[in-house]
Amino acid sequence: MSDFQASPRTPEEQERLVEAGRLLFAGACDFVFGAQKLEQVPPPNLPEIAFAGRSNVGKSSLINALTGRKALARASSEPGRTKQLNFFDFPERLTLVDMPGYGYAKAAKDVKEDWQGMMFSFLRGRPTLQRVILLLDSRIETKPSDREIMKLLDRAAVTFQIVLTKCDGLKPGALAAKCAQATDLARQHAAAFPDIIATSSDNGMGIPELRAELAALALPQAG
Repeated sequence: MSDFQASPRTPEEQERLVEAGRLLFAGACDFVFGAQKLEQVPPPNLPEIAFAGRSNVGKSSLINALTGRKALARASSEPGRTKQLNFFDFPERLTLVDMPGYGYAKAAKDVKEDWQGMMFSFLRGRPTLQRVILLLDSRIETKPSDREIMKLLDRAAVTFQIVLTKCDGLKPGALAAKCAQATDLARQHAAAFPDIIATSSDNGMGIPELRAELAALALPQAG
C-alpha cells in the first residue's frame, strides 16, 4: 500500500503553482547531455524529474508539449533499442531526464535486461532525483512490463507518479474509469504518489496541472 497521504491544495495554492509551472516551462530548456552508460551520466546538480514509459506511450510528445517545443525530445527510430538517458535543463531550476522506453515486444531479451539493470542502478543511486513520471497509455490495459517497473521503483525507493497519456481518445465515462483504475493501482505501491494526472499532448489536457507538479519540485526562481 502507498505510504503517501497527499494534502489537498487550496484553489489559491493550485492557481499559484499552475502559474509557476507556466513561467518555468516558458523559459529556456536545453538538451545538455545523452548518456548511454551510467559512467557517462552528468554529476548530480539540479533537482531531477525522470520520465519513464513503455515504447510508443507518447513520452517524447508529452515532453515536447510540456516545454512548448516541437522537437526537444525525439522518439527513437528503433523503439526499445536505445539505452540513452537524455538530460534537459531549465537553467538553475530543474532537470528533466528522458529515460529509454521499455516493454517493446520485438526487443531482444538482453536489451530488456540491460534496461532494467541500467535504470535500477540510475534510479537507486541518484540523490537529486525527486520523482519519476510513469506514463501509461490510457487507451490500453496496464501491461505486465508496467507492473514490473512499478515493483522496480518500489525496490529502488523512488517516488513515482502515474500520468495517463492520449486521454483525448476516451469519452468522459471511460476516462473517469481509467483514472479510478490508476488510482487503485497507485495505492498498491509504497513508492507511488497518489495523484493521477490525465493528459493529452494533442489538445493540452492536463499539461498545466503536470507543469504545476513539476514546478513544485524545482528550485525557486533566483532573485
